Amino acid sequence: MSGRQKALLGLFAVLLVALFAVAVGAGRDDRGDPGARHGLIDRLGALGGERSAVDPATVDADCVEEPGRLVFAGSCVLRVADPGGLRTLVLRSPARFTVVAPAPGDADLTIRDEVEPAADGTGAVAKVAVDQATEVGLVCPGLGSCTVVVATT
Repeated sequence: MSGRQKALLGLFAVLLVALFAVAVGAGRDDRGDPGARHGLIDRLGALGGERSAVDPATVDADCVEEPGRLVFAGSCVLRVADPGGLRTLVLRSPARFTVVAPAPGDADLTIRDEVEPAADGTGAVAKVAVDQATEVGLVCPGLGSCTVVVATT
């Protein structure tokens, strides 16, 4: 190894230790908010591009009142056509509901999420990753009916 390579390797080691020290020193003592996202992550996500949403016209269900609008009591099963790549199925409702969906890819895993309305009054929003034709279950709690809209954002 030449002297120049040793100097570059040493400089790289010093830089790595300095970055580690800054990361540890800049850490916070609180436990944090698991729902919050760091601004750097948002900027990196913008560079990589956002996943596009599933087209509401490609979603079918027995509880469809009109395209993109689902009204049901109890439960309803959505059938999402193959989106041709990784897409996000966005479901919005003014009231709480439960979503049951398979994980994307070849994972043998089913995700269940009870979606609550946001504190700011914007309603409940569920985002489900979809990469192939699949079925997504919706459950309406209680005895009333639920209205869920397949949104594009």
